[in-house]
Amino acid sequence: MQTILVTGGCGFIGSNFVRLALQQLPACRLVNLDKLTYAGNPTNLTDIAADPRYRFVKGDIGDADLVAALFAEESFDTVVHFAAESHVDRSILGPAEFIQTNIVGTFILLEAARAAWASRSDVRFLHVSTDEVYGSLGATGFFTETTPFDPRSPYSASKAASDHLVRA
Repeated sequence: MQTILVTGGCGFIGSNFVRLALQQLPACRLVNLDKLTYAGNPTNLTDIAADPRYRFVKGDIGDADLVAALFAEESFDTVVHFAAESHVDRSILGPAEFIQTNIVGTFILLEAARAAWASRSDVRFLHVSTDEVYGSLGATGFFTETTPFDPRSPYSASKAASDHLVRA
């Protein structure tokens, strides 16, 4: 049975992913780790809360002990990482929270995965980012995966930094 850790699964995009994964992967167990900040709403998932394949954990990806314990308990083979502090304006007013969650939290997840998966090759870490890492939409009117990073806010800089950590 595939065991998936979804971070930020109570947010708008994450909750839709959780629901879709449970619908399309009948042989999966899914653990949703969410801090339930302003963007997370557990009522987004009331329709699947009783599904025995689903487990909700209220917690912070920045809590290294919690993340390590979850990896030890669940033997994840996939991480889908949605959790992030977002919104450009909020990041300008208080960038520290964005650095802690988006950069340090991602690093904690990567380290837990690296430790748990040291002898495995059947694992996957999927990191969800934002188009904000590319800056303003230029004259071409589009971005591609090869467009150079050009973050313009603490939010986009923190997401670009986490993108680099995941790729490294």
